[in-house]
Amino acid sequence: MYDRILVPLDGSAPADEALGRAIDLAATTDATLYALYVVDERALHATQLDAGGLVRAYEAEGERIVSEAVEAAEADGVEVVTAVEHGSPHRVIPRYAAEVDADLIVMGTHGRRGIERYLLGSVTERVLRLADVPVLSVRSEDSPVEDEQSLDADV
Repeated sequence: MYDRILVPLDGSAPADEALGRAIDLAATTDATLYALYVVDERALHATQLDAGGLVRAYEAEGERIVSEAVEAAEADGVEVVTAVEHGSPHRVIPRYAAEVDADLIVMGTHGRRGIERYLLGSVTERVLRLADVPVLSVRSEDSPVEDEQSLDADV
């Protein structure tokens, strides 16, 4: 069913939940897992702020995060390919998925709604719109659960 599963990681609880789900899927389908960390230079304003090595610090953090993913996946017998890329995550993720010919993208979501979602945006939502492959959105157990009445208010 799946040969190549992409899981973008950022060190958050929802990304960790997505990693667990992606590892389970990869183990079940004997797929290769692609663990990706994106250094969001746009958010960092990297061209102005890198004098102190901020981008290098985020690259190191990305390497640490994907290395931890390798350890977790290999414990379940899953082969992992890692990458740390630069750019806007919602653009890099679908591009990278196409480059590695991914069959599926597994992403965590924070479950933000309303003004918080408007202000912070949703990388997962943007990837859903831009990706040419299915995207499995995994909500963290820590994410807020909306009741039916508040969901109706957003419609």
